[in-house]
Amino acid sequence: MNLTIDVGNTLIKLGVFDSGKLKLKKTCLKKDFLHTLAEISEAFPAIQKCIISSVANLSEHQSIKLQHQFDVLILNHQTKIPFTNKYETPNTLGIDRIALVSAAAEQYAGKNVLVIDAGTCITYDFLNSKSEYLGGAISPGISLRYKALHTFTEKLPLLEASNPNLYIGNNTATSIHSGVVNGVLYEIDGYISEYKKNYDNLTVILTGGDGHFLRDSIKNDIFANSNFLLEGLNHILEYNKH
Repeated sequence: MNLTIDVGNTLIKLGVFDSGKLKLKKTCLKKDFLHTLAEISEAFPAIQKCIISSVANLSEHQSIKLQHQFDVLILNHQTKIPFTNKYETPNTLGIDRIALVSAAAEQYAGKNVLVIDAGTCITYDFLNSKSEYLGGAISPGISLRYKALHTFTEKLPLLEASNPNLYIGNNTATSIHSGVVNGVLYEIDGYISEYKKNYDNLTVILTGGDGHFLRDSIKNDIFANSNFLLEGLNHILEYNKH
C-alpha cells in the first residue's frame, strides 16, 4: 500500500492507494498533520511506501516523524517521471503540475491531454500523444480575481464566488460575479477550443478545488477528477519502484 501526501500552503491532502486504487482520502490543516497521519497508519498498517510533494512546507519535526515511519520519496525536479519534459525551464515547473501530467501520462497513454487545475491559480498543462509535456498556461483563479477587484479598487466589495444566472449583471454584485465566473468559463472554453484546433482527439481533465464549481458550466466535454493530483503522485511512486 502507498501513501500520497500533497502539502499546500494551508491544507494537506493525503491519499491511501492499494493496487492503484484510492482507498482513503483525507484533508487536514498543517497543525493536525501528525494526528491525521497516526489515524491513517492505524487504519492501514500495510502502508510501506510514501511520496510527498512540497516537503519544505512541513516542520522539521513533522518531516522526521514521517520519514521514520515510512520509506519516503520526496518529489523534486530530479525524480524519475513517466513522461518527457520539454518545458524550457524544467526546474521551475511546479511540483503539482508534474504530478498532474504524470497522471495524464499513465491514465491516457497515447492521447493528447489537457489538464486544467482550477485552484488558487488556474493551470493548463498539455501532454501530447507521444507523452511529451509541452507546457501550458497559468492564470489567476476564481478567488484571486474576486480579491484583486476588491484590493485594487476603492469601492468594489469582496464577494464570495457565486454562479451568475445572466451574463449581463444589473448591479455591482451581479456584474462582479458575471465578470469573474463567466470570465473564467470563457477562458477555459477558449483554451480547450484552441487546443482542439491543433490536436486531434483531445482529452480534457478538470481538477482542483474549484473544479466542482465550474464543471457543469463548461461547454466543452471534460472529465472531472478531483483526485487527479493524488493519483499522479501514486503513479510517480510506482514508477520509481522499478
